This record gives sequence, C-alpha cells and structure tokens, in this order.
Amino acid sequence: MKHFGLELEESKSRLIGFGRYAEERRRQEGKKPETFTFLGFTHYCSRSRNGKFRVKRKTSRKKSAKKCREVHRKIREMRTIPVPHIIMKLNQILVGYYHYYGITDNSKGITDFCYRVRRSLFYCLNRRSQKKSYTWDAFNDMLKVYPPARPKIYVSIYG
Repeated sequence: MKHFGLELEESKSRLIGFGRYAEERRRQEGKKPETFTFLGFTHYCSRSRNGKFRVKRKTSRKKSAKKCREVHRKIREMRTIPVPHIIMKLNQILVGYYHYYGITDNSKGITDFCYRVRRSLFYCLNRRSQKKSYTWDAFNDMLKVYPPARPKIYVSIYG
C-alpha cells in the first residue's frame, strides 16, 4: 500500500476470523462468528438454503438509523405541502435507497426502512393541525390512492 501512498488507519483496522470455517472455529472458542461493516453493509457468515457456506449482507444499523433520521427531517419540512407532492418526493428517496441497499439477502432491511418511513409520514401528517388528521385505517386508504414505492431487490449477487 505504501507503493500507492496509502496507509491503514490502525484504529479502524483489525483482523477477524471470517470465512467458511470461521463459524466452527469461533464455536470451539465459545464465541459467535465476527462480522464487519463495509460500504453501508454488515457482512456476515451464513448458510444457503441447501446448507452451503455463503457471505450474506444486510444494511448497517448505523446507516439505516442515519437515513431514517434524514427522511423524518425531510418529511417534517414538507408536511405543509399537498400529500401527492410529499409522496412523489418520498418515492424518489425510497427508490434510491432500494437501488443501493436492495441486494440479495437484504429484503428485511429495506422492508424495515419502508415501514419506518411510513410511520414517520403518519406521524408528521398528524401534526399538521391541532386534531389528528388520520387514523391508521384512513392513512392506509390514502396510501392506496397515493402509493409509496414498494421494497424490491434490484441486485441478485448469486444469479
């Protein structure tokens, strides 16, 4: 790395046991297999449906929480404009999120994000006036008229 003028940050770097046999070795030590976070994904060792070793990925908790806070702040800023415009802007955010984090084995992560966005939207729309604007039933009916983007896996790593 010195050839390219690069250095490792010692506080951010460490060696971990990772790979096909790491789970067995860590179990012998009485510990769980280690994970690492890179590019917004937490990479972990797992097994496929037929029992073969596979590296799986899920959205990093840190990145997910940060994006949820950003979206909540954005919805709060937009709560005075008409609902169709809010949904249109939210769909742009959601589709962008799904395009990046919508990879194999991460459907739970993007579905959870979608649920959190809907919950934030419900909360902020009910803060528009002194009385409650929507019940959950009325809110779900409104979402049928102006549907938000649905979670979708865009990238299949293994096929």
